[in-house]
Amino acid sequence: MEALHRRIAADLTRRIRRGEWSPGDQIPSRAELAAEYEVHEQTIRLAVTLLRRRGFLEGEQRSRLHVAHPPAMRALIDPDADWPFPSETTDTAPRRATAELAARLDVPAGTRLQHETVECLDPGGRSAMLVSSWWRGHRRPHASFIAELGVVELSERQAHALGLTVDALAYRLVRTRLDAAGLAVETADLVLPMDRWVIRLGLGKSQQMFM
Repeated sequence: MEALHRRIAADLTRRIRRGEWSPGDQIPSRAELAAEYEVHEQTIRLAVTLLRRRGFLEGEQRSRLHVAHPPAMRALIDPDADWPFPSETTDTAPRRATAELAARLDVPAGTRLQHETVECLDPGGRSAMLVSSWWRGHRRPHASFIAELGVVELSERQAHALGLTVDALAYRLVRTRLDAAGLAVETADLVLPMDRWVIRLGLGKSQQMFM
């Protein structure tokens, strides 16, 4: 069963989306929300912390929070560039290569792969992008990359992390890094919410783009 604070966060999200509170409006205090939902105040703290992380609420943790204004649009120009703001690694469990990952890395299906999912945060601490990477053995340097851009519906986990609904659409940029011989050394999915990103990619000597 989904944790209580997540259910409350989902309900508060629905109320914000319905316009019960507009951007800039203060929401009720934690004590008031705890009384309304008939839960401990700590449960409300967890719920509003989640909403701050997802970009629905703004303000200092110990003060009254208000509904956030829509996030600023960012432009993705170089999908191989290091993320310049804070990020958090949320999953490092190894994976077995699916047929798709096996084809991207040129390994047999079922090969044990190292894996990492990183949540990239914007300067305000909002989730801006999810990057899931897979590689075999140790991470190796790369000389170039290829990228393919598409659109996907978010999974439940991705939607929760980005503060969006499960059926929301997002850009999915598949980036595969290559060594000097052109062999794949790592592949990644970059998931970018459409309400926060525009894609402006140019071709350089070390990259190839597919649409």
